[in-house]
Amino acid sequence: MLSFRRMKTRRHLITYLLLNGLVSAAVVSTILFIYSRIYQQDCAPALAIATSQAGTLLPGVGRVEILSVLGAGSQADEVLVVRNTGSETLVLTGWYLKDEQSGKYEFPQLTLFPGGMVRVHTGGGIDTASDLHWASSTPVWSSGELAVLYDAQDVARAFYRIP
Repeated sequence: MLSFRRMKTRRHLITYLLLNGLVSAAVVSTILFIYSRIYQQDCAPALAIATSQAGTLLPGVGRVEILSVLGAGSQADEVLVVRNTGSETLVLTGWYLKDEQSGKYEFPQLTLFPGGMVRVHTGGGIDTASDLHWASSTPVWSSGELAVLYDAQDVARAFYRIP
C-alpha cells in the first residue's frame, strides 16, 4: 500500500512538472513574440543596414554604431558618439548624420580605426581627430528621436533611438 501511494504521488509530481514546463514555455514564447513585434516596429529601418538587395552584408563593409547621444535638448551639451565596432578601418569622409527634422551633418575627412570613437558636438568649436562640431545654433536631438548615420553611398549604417 505504501509503494502504491509513492507511485501515485510520483505520477502527480511528474504531471505537475510537465504541465508547469509547458505553461512556462507558452508564457515565455508569448512574451518574446510580443517583444519582437514591438522591437521590429521601433527599429525596422535597422534591418536594411548596409545590405545588398539580396539581403546579405555588403562585402568590405565595416561595422559602426551610434553609441549614445548625451545632453539631448541642450545645444551646449549635446554630443553624439560614433564607434567603429568592426575589425576594419573606416573612412568616414562623405558620411553624414541626419535627425528627423532634416538636420544634416557631413563628416569631414576622417578615418576611424577599429575600436575608435568620435564625438560629434552640436555646438561650435575646433575639430580634432576625436571631437567634431556641427556648429548648430539650436539643439539637434530630442528624446524619442531617431539618429541615423549614412555612408557616402547613402546607405543607412547605424541607428540610435534617443531615450
